Amino acid sequence: GNTETLLEKCLAVLVGKGISGELIRLSEKEVTPCKACGACFKSKDNKCVMQDDDFQEIYDRMRDADIILLGSPVYFGSATANLTALLDRAGYVGRANGNVFSRKLGGPVVVARRAGQNFTLAQLLFWFMIMDMVVPGSSYWNIGIGREPGEVKEDTEALDTITHFAENLAWLAKKVNA
Repeated sequence: GNTETLLEKCLAVLVGKGISGELIRLSEKEVTPCKACGACFKSKDNKCVMQDDDFQEIYDRMRDADIILLGSPVYFGSATANLTALLDRAGYVGRANGNVFSRKLGGPVVVARRAGQNFTLAQLLFWFMIMDMVVPGSSYWNIGIGREPGEVKEDTEALDTITHFAENLAWLAKKVNA
C-alpha cells in the first residue's frame, strides 16, 4: 500500500546512490508478541526462544544490515501490531547480545489516511533512539497521507521529504564508511 510506496521511494534513492537494500513485508510474515521471558539474556546467542514464527529470519537480516528503515501505516493512532511485536523482540534480543543495533543508521516512515502520523512516527523514532541508532533528519517529518492504495503518490510533499531523507541517509552512510 501507501507505506510500501514510500519505503520503495527510499530504497530507490539509496540504490541510486550505490546502497543496496531489500523490503521485508511484515504483512506476509508472522511475528508473535514478545513474552519478556528474558531467555535471550541468558543464552546470548542472538536467538529468541520463540522459534515458531518468522521473527528469527527477519531479526538476522536486521542485525546484518547497515541501514534499517521502518514503515507503518497508522492503525488506530499507532504502528501495526506486527511491527511493534517485531521491534519488541528485536529490541530484547539485540540488547541481550551487546546492543547489535548500536550506531546503525535508519529511520521511520509513516502513512495515515488523515491523522496519527506524529504519534506513530515518534513511537518508531523512540525505538531507534533506545537502540542507540543514528537517524538523520529531512525537510519535514517522514510522513505521508493516503488511504486508498497509491494515494500517497499524490502527496508531493511526502515524496519530497522521503527523497530528502533517503539522500541524507546515503550521505551519512558514505561519511560513516569513509
